[in-house]
Amino acid sequence: MDGYDGWNDLSHWYDRKQGDGGDLWHRALIDPALLKVVRDCRGKTVLDFGCGNGYLSRRLARQDADVIAVDASPKMVESAGAHGSAGVKYLCSDAARLKGIPDGRFDIVFANMSLTDMPDAENAVGEVARVLKGRGIFVAGIYPQCFEVMSHSGWVAEKAGGKPRTVYRKVTGYRKPFSDKMRWDISDGTNAYTMSYHRPLGWYARVSSSKGMAITALDEPQPTKEFVEIKQGDTEDLGGPGLREVPLHLMIEAVKL
Repeated sequence: MDGYDGWNDLSHWYDRKQGDGGDLWHRALIDPALLKVVRDCRGKTVLDFGCGNGYLSRRLARQDADVIAVDASPKMVESAGAHGSAGVKYLCSDAARLKGIPDGRFDIVFANMSLTDMPDAENAVGEVARVLKGRGIFVAGIYPQCFEVMSHSGWVAEKAGGKPRTVYRKVTGYRKPFSDKMRWDISDGTNAYTMSYHRPLGWYARVSSSKGMAITALDEPQPTKEFVEIKQGDTEDLGGPGLREVPLHLMIEAVKL
């Protein structure tokens, strides 16, 4: 099963999960950091690169941005379109070979946690550089690959002497790129899988530079008050307390030279 087939299978569930405002992890942890980099996009041309159900595309369109949203999963694009266009043009295309988009089209391209789902991310970054205007910005949310190495990483909790539990992150296998299945716990108790792709952080810097973009900022999203309040009582999910100490998401800003 490749990643795109997996997303096709998950499209209706994922659409319900994200809705029109994003799930908790996106709404209260990832998106605030992304939107801080995107800033005011009124009157700007924007590409949502791996749009999922398109909720962020529609949000930016309501702020008077000119938005095109692309995803490789036909069923995901269908789910996004079912919400109504709302000023967004949806396209189904392989990110590494964008169809029907001319050079230098966009002021902003953002990939909201989608690059790590792309098997040919190097050519995908090349397509980002191609469709950006000069001095246009690329914003990419990824897992910080030094802390989140898919099946090669996890949380460890220790409690001793009656003191509060201390949460650590354990990591191995960081340096070498690899692919792995990512498990999704579906609401009916079943599991589904998509493919995810681990690449060391140096890979992102090298590829961005080779495609004519310079990384200008990095941000490690902090849990918002909403996230902390909901997660603080979740004793099974160590990511709640752990994320106060170790970030599991990274926001990259790059500028086309």
